[in-house]
Amino acid sequence: MTFEEEALRLLRDLTGDPASTFRPDQLEAIRMLVEQRQRVLLVQRTGWGKSAVYFIATKMLRDRGAGPTLLVSPLLALMRNQQEAARRMGIVAELINKSTTQAELAKIKRELEADEVDILLITPERFANQQFKQEVLPQADGRTGLLVIDEVHCISDWGHDFRPDYQRIPSVLGFMPAGLPILGSTATANERVVNDVSDQLGADLIPARGSLARPGLKLHALKIPSQSKRMVWLADVLLELPGTGIIYCLTIDDTERVAGQLRAKGIDAVAYSSRTDDERRPEVEQRLMDNDLKAVVATSALGMGIDKPDLAFVIHFQSPGSPIAYYQQVGRAGRALPESWGILLNGSEDEEIQDYFIDNAFPEPWQAEQVVKYLEERSRMPGPDGRQYVTLYELMLEVNARQKPLEQLLKLLEIEGAVEKEENRNRWMRSLRAWDFDSERVESVTALRREEQQQMRDYISTSQCRMQLLCSYLDSTSDADMQPCGMCDNCTGQRFNIPEDSELLREAEDFILSFATEIKPPDRSRIPLESRLEPGRALTRWGGSGWGVLIRQGKQEDDRFDRRLVEAAADLIENKWRPDPFPQWLAFVPSRRHPELVGTFARQLAEMLGIPCEDVIQKTRETEPQKSMQNTAQQYRNILEAFQVSSPVPAGPVLLVDDIVDSRWTLTVIGGLLRQAGSGPVYPFALADAQNRQS
Repeated sequence: MTFEEEALRLLRDLTGDPASTFRPDQLEAIRMLVEQRQRVLLVQRTGWGKSAVYFIATKMLRDRGAGPTLLVSPLLALMRNQQEAARRMGIVAELINKSTTQAELAKIKRELEADEVDILLITPERFANQQFKQEVLPQADGRTGLLVIDEVHCISDWGHDFRPDYQRIPSVLGFMPAGLPILGSTATANERVVNDVSDQLGADLIPARGSLARPGLKLHALKIPSQSKRMVWLADVLLELPGTGIIYCLTIDDTERVAGQLRAKGIDAVAYSSRTDDERRPEVEQRLMDNDLKAVVATSALGMGIDKPDLAFVIHFQSPGSPIAYYQQVGRAGRALPESWGILLNGSEDEEIQDYFIDNAFPEPWQAEQVVKYLEERSRMPGPDGRQYVTLYELMLEVNARQKPLEQLLKLLEIEGAVEKEENRNRWMRSLRAWDFDSERVESVTALRREEQQQMRDYISTSQCRMQLLCSYLDSTSDADMQPCGMCDNCTGQRFNIPEDSELLREAEDFILSFATEIKPPDRSRIPLESRLEPGRALTRWGGSGWGVLIRQGKQEDDRFDRRLVEAAADLIENKWRPDPFPQWLAFVPSRRHPELVGTFARQLAEMLGIPCEDVIQKTRETEPQKSMQNTAQQYRNILEAFQVSSPVPAGPVLLVDDIVDSRWTLTVIGGLLRQAGSGPVYPFALADAQNRQS
């Protein structure tokens, strides 16, 4: 049997189709890995069949006596799909992730020792796990037959999905067998990313780039500034579009808001984001795969995790910040369908959200330098217990940075060798390696993000073929990609109508206005049971549409809140939230900067609720705005002993009112003081919730 015949037989085993044939360049890529043992960078469109290359290459290498393939993959959902596909062609694939138990890990280790594993799938975070590096990786490293780095663009901070743990991979290469074939695969890498990946994985990495254009994908773009108009448009269009699809949003709140509005219109839609429970994610993914719902309304958390060839449409409720991110997401549509839809909606809030992500993509130089300096000082002057390692909480007290970005910064510093992490514990110390903050790199990447933001503006407003323009943004070198697609709105002249029905628009606006959020107190474990707040409500998110416009105007311009906000708050509390037992009196958080703002609103609200407003809370010292305190340690320290409560206070349940809630610590500390002074249960309420407003 020739090489071609052997590979073709395996392809047909993988697809289950006896008539399957290779796409252009697939067989050549397999040959480069199996016969020539080269390092290959596959840049091919979504749905081209990159996984077929590494599955077939794995099987052929194993049949020739090679060791197992080590497959690095970024998402659990994607890994589950890969594992199932491998099993279809008789490949034994084992998966190690954060949910893998000690018993499962021991079993996989024994199977590796016995050479019973064909593919070991891991996330890049495994390279930071000491047990994995000491016990499992040695079983694979010396015998690895093929290294596959899926979604390899994640290794580059020029890429749209940069994952710092991917940058641990180059340090692992030195432990791999000499002449090890390597495959990096991605659908979303422009020339800059390709060069960066080559710098990290070796100059002998051979790029294999194909056509990126997606035949049959009907690209459209519509400017609809109003969220309510977009919601009406969505509900109308989804009733007409066939099949199942994905609706992408830029924020978690918008996924829940859009999914809720669609369900209210009788459309089976569910939200999916980092807020979705780990246990529920596989259920939502499977329902999407089975066409058991109309749409999943998702953040980029669903981006690379779904392999569904018959996805009928991908609609963006807001515009992503880069053409590469957009191509990666819209490219999930219709890979096995003759026609599918990729529709981009452009809203008035898009750029504000994009700006937030761009501005917060990197730590401030002073934050990185402050972390390194503090760890250096502790290495010279250990703590009272003699240790040099510093906990995350200690760093949060020292550095005014949010917890997740601070953890990300520590990971980057560890990868760069500036700090060392204590084995199996979240404690760090300064290393002996010299280090300087790479401000030039940060400035260059940020400038690129701004350039990409402008490219998305141009994509939305262009009269050119949309697929042709997208491919040019991705630096395609294919002649086919420079031809008009003949399918997009600009090529065909077809346009969707924008809704003008005033009644439907009013219904959508009412739904947006009714979208209150829950206020959950922070870290309840630190607060005595008898001093804890009850769960509360905020009328809306800060900066959002609907009530958010009036709240911002009252806070920043008028220094008073519109009467309509009082009415909306009373309606929420009495008719929708209905805390039980219902508050018998009201207290409010005083402010020295705006002495009448909250008090006036609180007294009007109390009157409308028919309960007394008691002026029992005093501010004893000036504090920094809680929004300027970036983590819970600094927020708690900032507010501690800043308020006092006059005694006695009414004994019944109380509604504790503020205008903006951010850290939760102001309400939590005051609520504890009220309980200690003799009040009943404390229900916090705020007009707007500013916590993690763009996440």
